[in-house]
This record gives sequence, C-alpha cells and structure tokens, in this order.
Amino acid sequence: METPGSLDAHRLAGGPTDADIDLYRQLSADIAAGVAVVSTSLRNRDYAATVSGFLSVSYEPPTMLVSLYAESRIGEAVEEAGTWALSLLSGRHRGAADWLASPGTPLQGLLAQIPFRRGPATGSAIIDGALAYFELRTVAIHPAATHLLVVGEVLAMGSGASPAEAPDPLVHFGSGYRHLAP
Repeated sequence: METPGSLDAHRLAGGPTDADIDLYRQLSADIAAGVAVVSTSLRNRDYAATVSGFLSVSYEPPTMLVSLYAESRIGEAVEEAGTWALSLLSGRHRGAADWLASPGTPLQGLLAQIPFRRGPATGSAIIDGALAYFELRTVAIHPAATHLLVVGEVLAMGSGASPAEAPDPLVHFGSGYRHLAP
C-alpha cells in the first residue's frame, strides 16, 4: 500500500555541491558491508588495502567485483598486475583493517606486522585466519566516477578461519566497525 504524502528528498541539481557530497557520505555510511583486504604482488612488491566495496557477481563461473579508488596505489597495482586476492576479515582482524585503511602507510614493509601466506594461484597475500579468501584474475575493469570496478574470475578459494570465528565477520556500518548480534 502506498503511503500518502511526499518524501522530503534532497535533490541534486547539476554537479554535486560540497553539501551534497557531505549528505551522501552521511547517508551511505548506513550501508552495512563486510570488510576485506584486497592484495596483489607487482614487481616483487606487495600491495594491500582495506575495502568494503566488493560483491559476488556470479556462481558460474565464480566471479567477484571490487571497487578501488582509481588513483590509489592498490588500484593502479591491481590494474597492472592482472591478478589479485580478496581476504574476508573476522572481528579479530580489526587492527589489520585499520592499518591497511590508513592513508600514507609505507609501501616498504606494508605487511610486516600482518600474518599472511601466499596464494598458490596468484602469489598475492592471503590474510591468516580469513573467513574466506579468493584469488582472482581480472576479466574486466570499468571506470566509475573516481573508482575502478574490477571484475575478477576466481582461480582459487578457501577459508582460514576456525569454526568459532565464522560467526564473527568484521562489518562496517555507520562509519565504524560493528559486530553481528549472536
């Protein structure tokens, strides 16, 4: 049943203003999202960053998508390398998520304090204890505003989490990390 009355919507006219962008940030912070680390290896150097913009695209063939800031080191490295990994984080990975989301993290030794193993298909870093991990080969890249939507076909996958960690995914909501209620 349609509710009477009109919505008090903020309408954008032309290019977005600073106020439009601030309101968008505030409202879009209420989208609950899983937290992951995307990683790749390029010219014998590891690149990794925390992401919350990713999704499963298809089961056949297994395909995923990640959204990366186009001018970021990770965006440029994933685009050039052609292979990457996505590690889904549990609550115990909050420190790693914070570190890899911090602007200006050093490239040298980026993963020195984060336990990881090399994925057998891509050589990319897989975070130890990840709820799930996927190694991917890029099949398409779509520029979208300030970001790249990177589509990858799954080459290998698995889980490094203990059964006790499985119900504790790291979730981003309302501009912070949250836990799911038991």
